[in-house]
Amino acid sequence: MNAPTPHTLLQAADPAAFDCTLGAPDADPQETAEWRDAFVALVATEGPERARHILAELVHLARTQQIGWQPQLNTPYVNTVSAQNQPAFAGDLAVEERLASIMRWNALAMVVRANQAYGELGGHIASYASAADLFQSGFNHFFRAREGLGEGQHRGDLVFFQPHSAPGVYARAFLEGRLSEQDLMHYRQEITAPAAGAQGLCSYPHPWLMPDFWQFPTGSMGIGPISSIYHARFMRYLTHRNLLNCEGRKVWGVFGDGEMDEPESMSALTLAAREGLDNLVWVVNCNLQRLDGPVRGNGRIIDELERLFAGAGWNVVKLVWGSDWDGLFARDLTGALVRTLQGTVDGQMQTFAAKDGRFNRDNFFGQSPELAALAQGMTDEQIDRLKRGGHDLVKIHAAYAAASAHKGQPTVILAHTKKGYGMGTAGQGKMTTHSQKKFDDTDLIEFRNRFNLPLTDAQATGLAFYKPAEDSPEMQYLRRHRQQLGGYLPRRETVCDALPVPPLASYAQFALQADGKEMSTTMAFVRMLGTLLKDAQLGPRIVPIVADEARTFGMANLFKQVGIYSSVGQRYAPEDIGSVLSYREALDGQILEEGISEAGAIASWTAAATSYSVHGLAMLPFYIYYSMFGFQRVGDAIWAAADQRARGFLLGATSGRTTLGGEGLQHQDGTSHLVAATIPNCKAYDPAYAGEMAVIIDAGMREMVTEQRDVFYYVTLMNENYAQPDLPANAAEGVLRGCYVFKSFPRLQDGREKPISSKSITLMGSGAILTEVVKAAELLAAEGVEVTVLSVTSWSELARDGIACEQRAMGGGAAPETPWLAQQLAGTQGPVIAATDYVRAVPETVRAFVPEGRRYITLGTDGFGRSDTRAALRQFFGVDAQAVAKAAHFALGL
Repeated sequence: MNAPTPHTLLQAADPAAFDCTLGAPDADPQETAEWRDAFVALVATEGPERARHILAELVHLARTQQIGWQPQLNTPYVNTVSAQNQPAFAGDLAVEERLASIMRWNALAMVVRANQAYGELGGHIASYASAADLFQSGFNHFFRAREGLGEGQHRGDLVFFQPHSAPGVYARAFLEGRLSEQDLMHYRQEITAPAAGAQGLCSYPHPWLMPDFWQFPTGSMGIGPISSIYHARFMRYLTHRNLLNCEGRKVWGVFGDGEMDEPESMSALTLAAREGLDNLVWVVNCNLQRLDGPVRGNGRIIDELERLFAGAGWNVVKLVWGSDWDGLFARDLTGALVRTLQGTVDGQMQTFAAKDGRFNRDNFFGQSPELAALAQGMTDEQIDRLKRGGHDLVKIHAAYAAASAHKGQPTVILAHTKKGYGMGTAGQGKMTTHSQKKFDDTDLIEFRNRFNLPLTDAQATGLAFYKPAEDSPEMQYLRRHRQQLGGYLPRRETVCDALPVPPLASYAQFALQADGKEMSTTMAFVRMLGTLLKDAQLGPRIVPIVADEARTFGMANLFKQVGIYSSVGQRYAPEDIGSVLSYREALDGQILEEGISEAGAIASWTAAATSYSVHGLAMLPFYIYYSMFGFQRVGDAIWAAADQRARGFLLGATSGRTTLGGEGLQHQDGTSHLVAATIPNCKAYDPAYAGEMAVIIDAGMREMVTEQRDVFYYVTLMNENYAQPDLPANAAEGVLRGCYVFKSFPRLQDGREKPISSKSITLMGSGAILTEVVKAAELLAAEGVEVTVLSVTSWSELARDGIACEQRAMGGGAAPETPWLAQQLAGTQGPVIAATDYVRAVPETVRAFVPEGRRYITLGTDGFGRSDTRAALRQFFGVDAQAVAKAAHFALGL
């Protein structure tokens, strides 16, 4: 609807539909009518601003009188943008409708073709069918592409696409000339496509698989919404820190109403409102249907979402009805239409979508004589083609324009659509429509006719792709509008300046030559970070991130040094203002302290870690957290960051199952290195000593911001203080490749200078347990056993190296290669005992690369964690020095 709802119409409607507090009948209808008339007269004579003031005064008065009332958050089930406020449509409606129809067809043909040839490939049609016009309005008028990185050039909007609608984005790229017909014929065939000279098109937006095309991965439901919020906030962070002016840029997200059930979708709504992110616009495609059925069959999802977003502080724009409903509302003098729509639940609305005009005449308009009268003069076909707002390009344009112009709040557009729109009896509004990917000839011809496509019957049934002539009005229009908006989207770019990294000794000499000083690796990392932040070139690009544990990790000194980012600065005098480590917030603060939200912190980390491609500005994030709350808690978000080719550091502090003694089961991590090893572009390290950690951090920085490789590092840190040795000479290569010979312990001899034993053994340890391994070596040496200790810094890098050597050998490599682990063990003797603070599956990953004939025994912390001292925990799990020595005795037969 495009006009304000007349107060007489609302009076005729059921008041309880708009205000659940009005359960009792009206005791004085005449007085109520007088109040209504008075308010309408106020609006007419004084205008909406005065009316809002009076309403605010009345609400304030009601609260001070404690009458137990507050305004409802729902508005009538009509469009937010009224007719008189609707701007002129900025385009050629007929051309845009033809383009949208062509893209609908090509998207459908792509999916159906793939499934006719290979029934196992899957694919989705119905989601894009419902969102096609929402996408096209954005592409034609609002979504701006990056013009360049020069001064004054627009760096582009950020657009998060509903993942199941990917075929529609490919269909547009085909018309734009960015994808070929062969590419479309290889939808979901990424491996076989190159043999046909084509690019395989991935199922959903995946930057890793299509690195020049997709910018943001959204295939895992809920990750896109929360990521879009933190990307919008990070743009403000860049602006406030004077690193990059992001004014005039928007973050757009097109998401599904069913996706709003994901906790991640909703978890950061208040942050967006609190930060006043008016650079953020969500378009929620409310087709009322999830994968298996209605989103809220017994309720109304648009009403629910309106309450949720409005309550969270968002600006809500409802886009419910298309232009062809305007006449019906104008003639609805009794309020029957509004009253009926207000009382129709989504499950019934889905049924109306699935049925034809005759059914809707009988079952919707037939509910009352007033409704039947409204439908008089309309044919069944006209009733069938009554559009919901999300399918009306004029209404969509008005809603997008209102959202773009709104200041001070993020905006959500709740767009009412039909899932499978235009698919007719084959799928429109049906319970099975999400999985619909096969059409018979009749369905295809019906679809062709529905959208007036210039295809013969043979072309339609043969699923021929259609592309207008290059000089056609449609193609000229499409190109012209994208040129005006900076170019084609989606498009991922990676051009950015490399960052120099200061010499390792300039910030980590204390760790490389620790000379036995006691410290934890967490303490050493924070000291290095503080020094790096002072570097004139790299320092400003570093983004320290914590999830409300900065003091736990000893980072409080950074509060004064670089400050905590706040979009409003600091409006209070902190309780500890007199302290050297007092809490300091600032508009140009550098630390992102995200509160108790690992999901929020990893979303911020992803925004910073992908800034090189999103903004053309390399940033280097360091997110430090309890290691248990990383891969286990937000592993899906970390996987999405990997897909987006993130570059940065994840620091798993208080790592391992026995370092965080008293915290117990849910805080003690025994598996993060196992999960990290499954992510191909994640390099995971578990250093025991500060010198090892320094070498790893230095190499990671150079690899990511100087060499600009698409990897990220996971480094575990301990909160346990112990003596830190100097890093052995020439150990750096081994540290980075996964292990090195740390120390040899010759067997002790008795007074007759005769060895007590002639046995030899090799011990391997990582992280916190390496100190226990060294103690075990000393015990064994005292018994006359010759011991060699290897410090393992990365089990996963050792395993990857070994697998790569095997694959090259099986591929017929010229000269067989020896895995790095085998090389390091070549100069050692005896059985091999491997111990870690993680489950045994971690050291088991390298078993295949232990030299043949060497017995290999692994020790780890399998099972649930529990609370006690470190010593008690290590004894309990069998990873302390005595347990390592016992395993050695067993292996040696002593």
